[in-house]
Amino acid sequence: MSWQVTALMTGQKVDFGRGEQSAIAKQLVAGKIDVGREALGDDQQADRVHHGGPDMALHHYPVDHHSFWREIIGDHALLQEPGAFGSNIATTGLLEDDAWLGDRFRLGTALIEACQPRQPCWKIEHRFGQKGMVAKILGSGRCGWFYRVIEEGEAETGDLLERVSRGDPVWSMRAMFDALWGTSTPQDKGMLAQLASHELLPEKLRAKTLTRLGN
Repeated sequence: MSWQVTALMTGQKVDFGRGEQSAIAKQLVAGKIDVGREALGDDQQADRVHHGGPDMALHHYPVDHHSFWREIIGDHALLQEPGAFGSNIATTGLLEDDAWLGDRFRLGTALIEACQPRQPCWKIEHRFGQKGMVAKILGSGRCGWFYRVIEEGEAETGDLLERVSRGDPVWSMRAMFDALWGTSTPQDKGMLAQLASHELLPEKLRAKTLTRLGN
């Protein structure tokens, strides 16, 4: 199965407020671009403690969610942009429920693997000038997700994102997000422990999950 890439986008870190920088404002890339182990082309991450690295090499956010956000915050100008939420890859038709941990996709000549949902932070609300968006993401599961790069290559806007193998159906990006950060209470520690032991879980996220379990 495949989905056409609406846009490939990169960003550069700039002053963002609160004395911090951010590269959340992504811009459309023209022509072919390198898909590297840690980034798409020259894409930057300002906060390397919480963002970036091989398990956050590419961020995917479905354009499908923009209609949801228009109902919540109105026809915000940023929702006209495919990279409104700081993503590198934009598509329609592929959502968090159908992207599984370990799913592998061919993107141009690169091979990438879905590995973790995106945890929302204050920078989304700051970018849009709207409070309450993080809570809406936590409640709705419209989080987007990250890929690690298995084989480097090149890609461009308009390419197909072709799923070439399936991962673990137990752990969709939505299921992972709900287990880790969803608003269900009390949190299911048994599910967290199961996820923490998964061989495909990024090591940094595994460590955070084990800490939450008291290990």
